[in-house]
Amino acid sequence: MGQKISKLLKSVWKVVAVLIVIILWTTLSYFGVFYAKEYLDKPETEDCNVSGINLHGDVVDYNAPDAYNDNGDLALDQTSADEILYYVKDAQTNDKIKAIVVEIDSSGGYPEAGEEIMTAFQQSKKPVVAFIRSQGLSSAYMAATGAQTIFASKFSDVGSIGITMSYLQETEKNKKDGLTYIDLSSGKYKDSGNPSRPLSAEEKQIFMRDIKIGYEYFVDIVSQNRKLDVEKVKKLADGSSMMGENALKNGLIDKIGALPDVKKFLGEKIGGEAKICWQN
Repeated sequence: MGQKISKLLKSVWKVVAVLIVIILWTTLSYFGVFYAKEYLDKPETEDCNVSGINLHGDVVDYNAPDAYNDNGDLALDQTSADEILYYVKDAQTNDKIKAIVVEIDSSGGYPEAGEEIMTAFQQSKKPVVAFIRSQGLSSAYMAATGAQTIFASKFSDVGSIGITMSYLQETEKNKKDGLTYIDLSSGKYKDSGNPSRPLSAEEKQIFMRDIKIGYEYFVDIVSQNRKLDVEKVKKLADGSSMMGENALKNGLIDKIGALPDVKKFLGEKIGGEAKICWQN
């Protein structure tokens, strides 16, 4: 009987030992992945010589209070112009920072936000290199044109030069739901663009007037920043995008490459190994 209990205890301890090994292995693997994800290519602040900024998601002017969750973390996939401007300004006052790299993965957003970011890049006393990883479209591409050099992946989506003010009209849905829109406005065009009523031909002309002005301004920005003929940019500015190689052929970017290529380029530019600290 004692031998049976002893064997049983040994079996139990073997199972417990195996479970402990599995738990330890899982825990170490998790933290190993977490560490790699959080700190890969992020040296200590005192070792930094390049400030890294992410321009991801929608390009907005600022992050409104409802953009944050209960923990105070940004809950929306967006980047504000205020945030980018802060990091660019901070890099100017840090003597250890020799350059700025901006990773872009955005389909665009507010044009004024893109313009503000573009201007900040242009006015930077430190060289700015933009890297379009997946998407650099519309106002995000506008922002990128402020950089001295633009890299892009071969598989990236670049351009989409144009303006849109499209929206979804809800009149039929409201009618079906038994809702009636009551217009109480002080002027003929004050409520233009309200999705609860049809857009008149006159109102559409007003919107198209502004779209045309914005379009021409966007074309001029790309023409000046990329040193391209205006007529060539107009041919490219049909709202469509193009992959990296075509963007290079058409002068919208300077180089094809991934982040390691960007780091190598930065190293040559600053005369030493590029050590990036990502700010956001």
